[in-house]
Amino acid sequence: MTLLPTTMVGSYPRPQWFTQQLAGRDVLEAFKVASHAEAFHDATRTVIKDQEDAGLDILTDGQMWFDDYHMGIGSFLWYWLERTGGFSPEKLPHPARGKAKGRDVWALDEAGGVGVVGPIERGPVRMELLYRWAQSHTAKPIKACIGAGPVQLSTLAHFKRGPVKNRYDLSRALADVFAAEIHEVIDAGCRYIQLEDLGAWMPFLSGDKDYAWVNDIVDRTMRGIDRQAVATSWHFCMGNAWGNKLEGMTAGGYRAILPHYLEVAVDEYVLDFACREMADADLLRQLPADKRIAAGVIDVRTLEIEHPEQVAERIRKVLAHIEPERVTLTTDCGLKQLPRTCAREKLRALAEGAAIVRAELARG
Repeated sequence: MTLLPTTMVGSYPRPQWFTQQLAGRDVLEAFKVASHAEAFHDATRTVIKDQEDAGLDILTDGQMWFDDYHMGIGSFLWYWLERTGGFSPEKLPHPARGKAKGRDVWALDEAGGVGVVGPIERGPVRMELLYRWAQSHTAKPIKACIGAGPVQLSTLAHFKRGPVKNRYDLSRALADVFAAEIHEVIDAGCRYIQLEDLGAWMPFLSGDKDYAWVNDIVDRTMRGIDRQAVATSWHFCMGNAWGNKLEGMTAGGYRAILPHYLEVAVDEYVLDFACREMADADLLRQLPADKRIAAGVIDVRTLEIEHPEQVAERIRKVLAHIEPERVTLTTDCGLKQLPRTCAREKLRALAEGAAIVRAELARG
């Protein structure tokens, strides 16, 4: 395996010509329209080629299946809610809006809430099909980015009717939906699974008792995976709505929450550091020996394109606290909100910065 492999967190800017929207439909319904199917597949092929040209080692499909909804990262939340049985289709106020302060009020308005109106059942999410389509376009490995995850989605719910009455039961039901999707992707040949779930931050607001809940749900979602054959990771950044970090939920930073998740059933934590100029990198010393870090060394909340040497210096700050054999290099979060030219050049800087540090390590 390549030392200090490079990747990105999931999403990538849509090409400007790809304007079709799924708007809640199953991809196999939407793609009955030939122009929509053609544009989607062309866009996926294009963003994979951008990553190859930049020099990344582990690619994603760019998540062209995310519509251009609010939050800047499109239907990150709604893709799952719209295609899972038991949720109503309308966007409601976020359940925690009344308790939010500052720009978190606006961020929660962007996210919205959802009604739970029946039993939670699998629908046409199609993770396995989306993976197969993407992997067919490249010889490099495609990482399947799965989320928003069950804890995060459970915090959006208004419980209106049906058998599910609280976020704990909802998250368990959703974990089973996610687990089924993940295992189908693995059976299709995927060897890199990244769970996206910012619910990691919830206990900072709801109380220490909920750390056990989050651990249980992540374990339930990732259960049964052969971790000798499949690399698993969990991404929980500081939040990212149009380049803005959340203020209340993430106020404690990784120092407040990461120590509670050191035994969770994933191999790697995907954390953003670049947007804070590598603050808290010393926490990596606390990771158990069997855990890895995918360290964010590209700031996706700014249009500034980092110089490769700037990226290399961020990498050195990571390696001051953990062995390079346990490090993946990534972007802080998804790139969907950026102009495509900016995103492409940031990925190039990531790959070139990694090459600088690899050469240093080779020289000893």
